[in-house]
Amino acid sequence: MRVSLICIGTKMPAWVEEGVAEYRKRLPAEIQFDIKELPLPKRGKNTDIRRAIAQEGEAMTAAIPAGDRIIALDVLGKAVSTEALAEALASWQMEGDNISILVGGPDGLSPACLALARQKWSLSAMTLPHPLVRVLFAEQLYRAWTINNNHPYHR
Repeated sequence: MRVSLICIGTKMPAWVEEGVAEYRKRLPAEIQFDIKELPLPKRGKNTDIRRAIAQEGEAMTAAIPAGDRIIALDVLGKAVSTEALAEALASWQMEGDNISILVGGPDGLSPACLALARQKWSLSAMTLPHPLVRVLFAEQLYRAWTINNNHPYHR
């Protein structure tokens, strides 16, 4: 199965790439974790934010592989625990689903992206910086796998 984070924003700091790579290599071969980075449209003081969000949404929608289960990360989404992610991961694996997780830009996801999502999740009640979301989600995906497999690294 494949789990993809589809994110607005490119050129992450080295610590992001290193953190994601560390958890990616810990995952078993049957779970492919990838990140699709889409450029943030140019913004200036006269930028129409709604239009920028809509452009981001169009790019994200185009990047979602056909047939993927879509989950939006949204501040107003349902709080999801590590255990709930582990349950979801087990279900996705049993059903053979590929998953696309949408991570919007600085102003959030477009209404079109939110409408496509089967579920809307919140990783935290706090606002997290987008680079941190990538590492956090990679770690939580690994931790969910450890729960499901009674791995000794799970605590």
